[in-house]
Amino acid sequence: MKCIFCHFNDSKVIDSRDLRDGESIRRRRECLRCGHRFTTYERVEPISILVIKKDKNREEYSREKLRRGIVTAFTKRPVKAEDIERMIDSIEAEIFSKGELEVSSMRIGEIIMDHLRKTDPVAYIRFASVYREFADLNVMRSEMDRLVEVEEQERSRRQKEVSKTG
Repeated sequence: MKCIFCHFNDSKVIDSRDLRDGESIRRRRECLRCGHRFTTYERVEPISILVIKKDKNREEYSREKLRRGIVTAFTKRPVKAEDIERMIDSIEAEIFSKGELEVSSMRIGEIIMDHLRKTDPVAYIRFASVYREFADLNVMRSEMDRLVEVEEQERSRRQKEVSKTG
């Protein structure tokens, strides 16, 4: 690391500390030529992903936009703020795991709906009604019927597992 005082190209680290739960590191350095001390910060640079919208325009991925959509879906639902943050982290991990530089908004929406469906059916329906632009109540009802059917199948599968182990 170049010294900010004499511009010598070598320094030694005399102290390191994690900041923000390991998201960045603060390092105190000492120049090997002039002996001055200075501080540097090291953090992982997030991958910049472009989101391909329905109209084929592209915009930069925004965690805040993801959070707003999920928080809106969970409005007045019994879910803790830390559970929402964990869900957002999980959704982001799934989005970024492919290592792609562009991802469609449709793919992001499907990932979000998958997580919401597993967590809270009401939040799922709220999000899906906006995301899928339900045209009328019949479309919404058929989606709700499908969701109820999936939940009943899951409940039946869990009961069978419990009876096998019990």
